[in-house]
Amino acid sequence: MTASGTQAGPHAGRGDADDLDVEEALALVRAPESDQAGRTGGTDRADLTGRAGHAPVRPAGHEHPHHQAAPWPEARETAARAARRATRRPHVSVALGDALGLVLAAPLDALTDLPSFDTSAMDGWAVAGPGPWQIRDGGVLAGHAPPEPLTDGEAVRIATGARVPTGVTAVLRSEHGRTGPQDRLHSTGEMSHGQDIRPRGQECRRGDQLLPTGTLVTPAVLGLAAAAGYDTLTVVPRPRAEVLVLGDELLTEGLPHDGLIRDALGPMLAPWLRALGAEVIAVRRLGDDAKALRRAITTSRADLIVTTGGTAAGPVDHVHPTLERIGAELLVDGVAVRPGHPMLLARTKADQHLVGLPGNPLAAVSGLLTLAEPLLRALAAHPAPEPYRMPLREAVQGHAHDTRLVPVVLRGEWAVPLRYSGPAMLRGVATADALAVVPPGGTAQGAGLELLDLPWDTAGIGVCFT
Repeated sequence: MTASGTQAGPHAGRGDADDLDVEEALALVRAPESDQAGRTGGTDRADLTGRAGHAPVRPAGHEHPHHQAAPWPEARETAARAARRATRRPHVSVALGDALGLVLAAPLDALTDLPSFDTSAMDGWAVAGPGPWQIRDGGVLAGHAPPEPLTDGEAVRIATGARVPTGVTAVLRSEHGRTGPQDRLHSTGEMSHGQDIRPRGQECRRGDQLLPTGTLVTPAVLGLAAAAGYDTLTVVPRPRAEVLVLGDELLTEGLPHDGLIRDALGPMLAPWLRALGAEVIAVRRLGDDAKALRRAITTSRADLIVTTGGTAAGPVDHVHPTLERIGAELLVDGVAVRPGHPMLLARTKADQHLVGLPGNPLAAVSGLLTLAEPLLRALAAHPAPEPYRMPLREAVQGHAHDTRLVPVVLRGEWAVPLRYSGPAMLRGVATADALAVVPPGGTAQGAGLELLDLPWDTAGIGVCFT
């Protein structure tokens, strides 16, 4: 289920039994299973099998969750591998204006010479032969008809980008020329043959490969494609994502009241998924309705379905039972990460996957970065970003068994951990630059940790280049 960034609400913990603050989590590890069930309203099915593979959902009475949850790095790799094994989606042809952030599905070959004719690289005079030169009336401008040829001893005014007349030996820059009596032009310095002329084909010849398949379309790639004569590009399409918001206790407006809380994930997930490169085709609010959930999953056209909450085993936690009924294949069922432990990944069809996020907001963010991000990246054929590390300005307490993801801001050469990093809180991540990957047991001040960039921090809202 979802919760507001600062208030958990009476039902916000469903599906989040292990998304506690560190001190609570450590106590929970030592608590008997009956006490855990008392905390969650039932055994958390998100911890049943954990390991990546093809394990079915198991009934209550499983081993301790820490013996079953997939290690965090393994879960991320499983998500990327699942996407690579999915049915290949057809490539699409899109207009240049729609290709930003996509990946080329075919090489970008030059459709013309660049430049396609000899052009002036400077404002000045086109000159023929040795000087001084007689200046011809008029001038040569970019975009105009081919100019009249020059003969030795002639010069004509020319603008940058204009076609160079036949017979020209060089372009004399405006600042290097001096006019005298009878419209005679003199050079004030040395001048070489071909000076300041961009010859036809200097950058490429027609048919040259400019960029290979797999190149990420950046603004510079769009410019190159346009210069080379392209109106459309053949690309790997954006993965389609659909968000299913679960929970009867959620409000879409106004203040929390009478046991109801504001839905924080509905407004957050669609733009976050877009920032990860997905095309969000729908955000649907289903409440706690098992039939509606099953219908939504089985009729979805999305490549990725994202659900919020409902990954435990309480009376209205329908994600696991629904996946079991439709014959879905659980690939990851619980991850050894805090927050976000009860997340899951399932293959619902040959070309479709489902990521089940915990309901607490920061736990859901953890699920996005752990499972949805690598899956979407692989579906879009984006290369994995190079991991990078930065030292922490202060020590961070760790979980006894699991990885922790902690919001940080970057200050100079340091990563500074933020407060308000509890599973139900968004206050910390709302001001963060990245999440630090804290290993089990914690880390000391000055230790270098891997950082996960937030998608808008490096690429801008709505587009992810990584």
